[in-house]
Parts: sequence; C-alpha cells; structure tokens
Amino acid sequence: MAGMTSSARPLLNRRLAEFGTTIFAEMSALAVRTGSINLGQGFPDTDGPDEVREAAVRALREGRGNQYPPGPGVPELRTAIAAHQERRYGLAHDPDTDVLVTAGATEAIAAALLALLEPGDEVIAFEPYYDSYAASIAMAGGTRVPVTLRPHEGGFRLDLDELRAAVTDRTRLLLVNTPHNPTGTVLSREELSAIAALAVERDLLVVTDEVYEHLVFDDAEHLPLATFPGMRERTLTIGSAGKTFSFTGWKVGWVTGTSELVGAVRAVKQFLTYVASGPFQYAVAEALALPDSYFAALRADLLAKRDLLAAGLTDAGFQVFRPAGTYFITTDIRPLGEKDGFAFCRALPERAGVVAIPNAVFYDDREAGAPFVRFAFCKRQETLQEAANRLRRL
Repeated sequence: MAGMTSSARPLLNRRLAEFGTTIFAEMSALAVRTGSINLGQGFPDTDGPDEVREAAVRALREGRGNQYPPGPGVPELRTAIAAHQERRYGLAHDPDTDVLVTAGATEAIAAALLALLEPGDEVIAFEPYYDSYAASIAMAGGTRVPVTLRPHEGGFRLDLDELRAAVTDRTRLLLVNTPHNPTGTVLSREELSAIAALAVERDLLVVTDEVYEHLVFDDAEHLPLATFPGMRERTLTIGSAGKTFSFTGWKVGWVTGTSELVGAVRAVKQFLTYVASGPFQYAVAEALALPDSYFAALRADLLAKRDLLAAGLTDAGFQVFRPAGTYFITTDIRPLGEKDGFAFCRALPERAGVVAIPNAVFYDDREAGAPFVRFAFCKRQETLQEAANRLRRL
C-alpha cells in the first residue's frame, strides 16, 4: 500500500544515520528567509573570468561535451591538469593514466575513499574537517579518527605528536587538507615533511585535498604533499576549478597520482556520476592555461577582502584568526559573551542580518568547536563592508 514502510529498520543506511540536512542548506535557507547577507556557504557572488565563461559557451555551440565525454575526462582537460601540476610543482603525470576528472572535489573525495578503504579501516582526518569527509568515510565503512587543529598564536596548528599517537595498526589512510577549510591553516614545509615521514614509516596511503591551492596569502606557500620524498607512490592529490576560477556550479574536479592509485579511483567513479560537466571541462582546460597574472590578481583581490572582513569582525568584538589560505575566516565568539556557535549562528540573522556557519559541525568533539564560527569572504567588497557594518550592532 502507498505510504507504508517497514518498521523493522530505518530507511536510511545506519552508516549515514548521523548525517541529516547539511548546515549549509539550513543556514542558506535562513539567509533567504530573513534577507540576510550570506557569509556562510563558500561560493563567490560574482562569476569568474569572462574568457573562461565564453569558452564554455563556445564548447556548447560547437557541440563539444554535449554528449557523454570520455569517462576519465576530455583529453584537453587531462592534458591541461598534467601541465599545471608539472609547471607549478614539478609533478610529471601521464594525462592518459594518472589524471581523472570528477564531478567536483566532493566526488573525488568520495570515490577515493570508496576505492581505497575496506570496512574497519581507520582514516585520520584533521579536525575541524569539511563535512563530506565524515560522510564519505562512513559510506566506505571506515572509521574516522580526528586529530584536532588547535588555536595557537593567532591561527590553528597541528600537533605532530598527537598525529603520530593516532596511528594504529588499523590506520589505512591520512586525509590531509591544506590550505585548510575552515581554519585557513596552510601546513608548513616542516609539518608536511613530518607527515610524509610518518606515512612512509607506517606505510600509509594519503589523500590530499588541495582545492584552495591558489588561495594563499602573506608568506604562506602551498606545497603538494606528493612532492615530498617517498610520497609520490602513496598520494592521491585532489584539485578543483570551482574555488580557483569562481565557477563553483560547474563541478569540475580532478584526481592525480600514480596510474595504480588513479585506476582504483576510476573503477569507483564510473559507477557514481560516470561523467559530468562535459562542455565545462573544455573551458576549465583553457582556464588552467591562464597567465600567472590571473592567479596573482585573484590572491590580491581575496587578500584585500580578507583584511576588510577581518577588520570588521575585530571591530565587532570577535577574536579573529587571520587565515593564511582559503576564503574563510574562523572567529571565536567568547569575547562577545557567547559560547554556543549553533545558537549564535541561528540568532545572528535576526540580530545583525548576517549568516555564518558554526564550526562545531566540522568536529567530532563538538565541545572543542563550540565557540568558533566561520565567515566566508569570497564576496564583493561592498557586500563585505555592509556585513561588517551590520555586525558592529553586536
């Protein structure tokens, strides 16, 4: 009969029972309902370069990508990704075997973990972590083991001793994110060297989420973990066009690594989306070949926006952790007399007309993340200035 379900067990797979509607959907709906400025979800409010957008239009008109593209991605994009990795980092890849195009970085993460994990395998991830990490580990039957980045000298830092202590005989994989969302931490050469040495010593696989690779500021430098000794053969590197070129809706991501590692991910990916974003793949191939001046201008623009919002948040009474990368600022709300990030963010639209994200959603240890709140600064200058003015009401 219609509408009847079995009461013997829940409909949702128990591995995913803890994952409901994402906080991003909740807070974006709240922004619409209250007419607030949405500094919660990380998407720009302007499009990327005109020439890249026109490249997509041209591909559509010329019939390139309107039908199923090749499963691994169109050759032009795979070649452009390989050229980008070699030009910037000295990482040589065969575009035919070492590069896989995915439906954004989120699919890349899911496919990598589904490919590499067996039920019961432990995965170490730096906490706070992007919410899809936990869901993907759960779908693969793995066990997540968080290692917490803690506030230190105006930023968040990794405790290498805590990382070493977290590795057990059941550890299969390290899931590394640098530049790090949501804290804005960019791991240093010394930290990455220690992670690499640990991975080699304990024979661990590593998946690195490097989607913010071009969004680094001040003296920070993005260093792919795959460039460190002993890491090439055990590292899958994930990249994405969305953050770098401000076309997040195109959902074009990629995985690079050895043919064996990428082949394992390809075996899974073909049964997820199969293929996606056909015409956009050709446009991203052209975007990756943009001159260095584009990437420098992107960083300069975001740096100015970071400083604008950071100043406004400081004036409003927040403790501000100035990010070295990404386009997010983490703040501590305790100087405002608050301690519950969830309650604060749900009330903020009515109090100040601004939406933010409580960092606790990115923690297993909700208490550790309770006083921290994330704001996105990938918005127009006038939007950020108005948000800063509104937040001063606090």
